[in-house]
Amino acid sequence: MQMSFFFSDEVVLLFDFWSVHSPTGMVLSVLVILLLSVLYETVKIGKAKVLHRTMLSIPHSLSQESLAEQDEGTVDTSHGQHGTTQGRWFLYHVSQTLLHVIQVVVGYMVMLAVMSYNAWIFLGVIVGSALGYFVVFPLLNMG
Repeated sequence: MQMSFFFSDEVVLLFDFWSVHSPTGMVLSVLVILLLSVLYETVKIGKAKVLHRTMLSIPHSLSQESLAEQDEGTVDTSHGQHGTTQGRWFLYHVSQTLLHVIQVVVGYMVMLAVMSYNAWIFLGVIVGSALGYFVVFPLLNMG
């Protein structure tokens, strides 16, 4: 197995069935890996956006009261605002968790693709990561 970067149009990526044996196959594979890198950056920024919305959805005074009540063991979610806020927080937490799992899976797939030591694939990851961050980061400041 190759243990240093090399330029070639032949490589096996991630799975045995993803075997590349031509320049066209390499171009398509680099594009797929580039899109996976863009997806990784998109999910990463999406997680930050969901976290921001979570923090905005819980009023500061209410979150401080809730923390104090939890410390005392007197949390009462049976009335109005507490139940709504906790329900909203739970949905945001589930969203954060799912986005985290997607980010980890895509991140490891990209890492394993780089570990093929094919320089074309590595360049696809770098370009995809830069492109994804460049395009998606400005969305963090919107809405």
